[in-house]
Amino acid sequence: AHRLLATLESAGYVQAGANGEWLMGVRAFRVGAAFLSHRNLVVQAYPHLKDLMERSGETANLAVIESGEAVFVEQVQCRELMRMSAKLGARSPIHASGVGKAMLAAMDARSAAAIVGGHALQRYTAHTLTTAAALAKELDATRARGFAIDDEEHANGMRCVASTVYDEYGEPWAAVSLAGPTTRITRERIPALGALV
Repeated sequence: AHRLLATLESAGYVQAGANGEWLMGVRAFRVGAAFLSHRNLVVQAYPHLKDLMERSGETANLAVIESGEAVFVEQVQCRELMRMSAKLGARSPIHASGVGKAMLAAMDARSAAAIVGGHALQRYTAHTLTTAAALAKELDATRARGFAIDDEEHANGMRCVASTVYDEYGEPWAAVSLAGPTTRITRERIPALGALV
């Protein structure tokens, strides 16, 4: 049984708990939405995401970290024709997404470095942060302002503001974001959206 669980763990279907128990992994969520069955995160988050969407007019997202990437587990799309849309279970680079940077900024430096690694960071646009030093500077700025910004770092023409969701132990566990085109999420609007998230 242990060998089977270890195999499932390496594939991301389960994860070992702190007290020897086994929990469903994110990969299981992607095929059956079972990842969050041990917690009601999505159910609890949905009304807040809907409220964020209504108050901002932009798409609201909820993401968690799995295998060094941000994974979208819930979304409430805005009513605008031009909007951010991600399939549930879609992955986003942790260094080039608002939700990823929000969660990294809430971690201690050692945990964040372990997730990001010491290698070069992949470039997605001309705005992507591709060095550990540039990312560390941005994470410091994120902590100081209280929310993260993805300023066309993952996709040209898209901006996002995000903030961390903490678990019952005060540890970063997920992130919420508001995302949309740069024509609506202007730099002048970022502080107000940051306050909302």
